[in-house]
Amino acid sequence: MRVLVTGASGMLGRATATALLERGDEVTVLQRRPSGLPCGEVLGDVADPAVVRRAARGQDAVLHLAAKVDVTGRRADYAHANIDGTRAVLDACRAGGVGRLVHVSSPSVAHAGTALTGVGAGPADPASARGHYSRSKAVAELDALAADSASLAVLAIRPHLVWGPGDTQLVARIVERARAGRLPVIGSGAALIDTTYVDNAAAALVAGVDACGPVHGEALVVSNGEPRPVAEVLGRLCRAAGVPGPRGRVPFGAAYVAGAVIEGAWAVTRRRSVPPLTRFLVDGLELIIGGLKLLVHGLQLLVGGLELLIGGLQLLHRGL
Repeated sequence: MRVLVTGASGMLGRATATALLERGDEVTVLQRRPSGLPCGEVLGDVADPAVVRRAARGQDAVLHLAAKVDVTGRRADYAHANIDGTRAVLDACRAGGVGRLVHVSSPSVAHAGTALTGVGAGPADPASARGHYSRSKAVAELDALAADSASLAVLAIRPHLVWGPGDTQLVARIVERARAGRLPVIGSGAALIDTTYVDNAAAALVAGVDACGPVHGEALVVSNGEPRPVAEVLGRLCRAAGVPGPRGRVPFGAAYVAGAVIEGAWAVTRRRSVPPLTRFLVDGLELIIGGLKLLVHGLQLLVGGLELLIGGLQLLHRGL
């Protein structure tokens, strides 16, 4: 199968492109900087229609991961990468006669700030999603699913809190703050959070490419299926990295207000560094995920024989 992967310079994009290559697919990747992968490559902005059209020409499927995922930034930057980028991909798929599009989204597109447990993948809602990232991804997912048709099957997949080797978004930031003695537990530490190891997320996306067609026009959530108390997850990550564990506790309300104040200060001063706390991070550490609608309709998460390692991973991969 000829597959275009956007955003292959990121941890998950690279892992997914590698998985496709290893099984023999003809892969092309699209991102701003060289990926170093042994495959065809197009460099450019995913929101540039001409660039994306050139990359999508002749492809059987597109796996769209490219996005702005930083915890802070200007609304316009998120809209450009996440909304305009998705629309450019949709336009390129239609123009190039691509038959399948797997759009990588986020559980945060349907999260209004309350804990979730035992629920399915609710519809994306830009009005209630919190933060520029979540709102822009919600709009992008709605655009993608609205393009589902007889000629272009569209499937949205929402991996939850992806982590693994090379992770600069979650694990690296936790370790950095722990090493500096600035990693508290938010709330009681008993809130359950579910995560997705990068190999499992990549396997699910590859399975999504195969299933897209019979399964289309909907959003599916992916995770390890093993929610654990947030204090335990943080502690295990810190031990594996050889850094001190979390110190102290901060009530959720106080942490959320502090995140808002810090975000405002970073915006006013136009700092480019990553703020120590944001509302999105606070929400993520208190979000309860469990019993999710995981790639049903025959997939049953049987990805490459891994069955997503549910019950086997137990957060012990890579020393955890």
